[in-house]
Amino acid sequence: MYCEECKQKPAAVHLTQVFNGNIIQSHLCEECAAKKGGFIFDPGNKFSIPNLLSSIFGSGYNMDLTPVAETPSCPNCGINYKNIRETGKLGCSECYRIYEQELEPTLRRIHGNSQHIGKIPSRGGEKVLLRKQMEDLKAQLQEAVNMEEYEKAAGIRDSIKELETKLA
Repeated sequence: MYCEECKQKPAAVHLTQVFNGNIIQSHLCEECAAKKGGFIFDPGNKFSIPNLLSSIFGSGYNMDLTPVAETPSCPNCGINYKNIRETGKLGCSECYRIYEQELEPTLRRIHGNSQHIGKIPSRGGEKVLLRKQMEDLKAQLQEAVNMEEYEKAAGIRDSIKELETKLA
């Protein structure tokens, strides 16, 4: 397969973009890809998600939301934010808490939300929803009891029993 731009050299870069369900594929040689997207092809360079994103979205895409000197190292794994920016990988689950301010805007921009909601399976999805509702009701029941709102707690208890019959 030859480059779509110059049509002379073999395509070495294959880029697939998915936007609103539409798939756009580009097949370019290294030189045309470097000209078109600002990609840098150097075998000595490590692959980096931030570098890839900045090459796709242009030089205006900046992962540096906070200066590196201001961010501490993770006490659990010892990784610093500079390393996370370079590799695109976090060291441990504690990194999400330590680097929350730096990561939250990036996650929101990439995923559209900064909290994972999950998907409901096509088979047995109703039971998953009912279990989730039951967990929420049990938390509400505990809160109502703690606040000494016993009438409200009785209503929630009845709702829980109703859901238990549906699950059985």
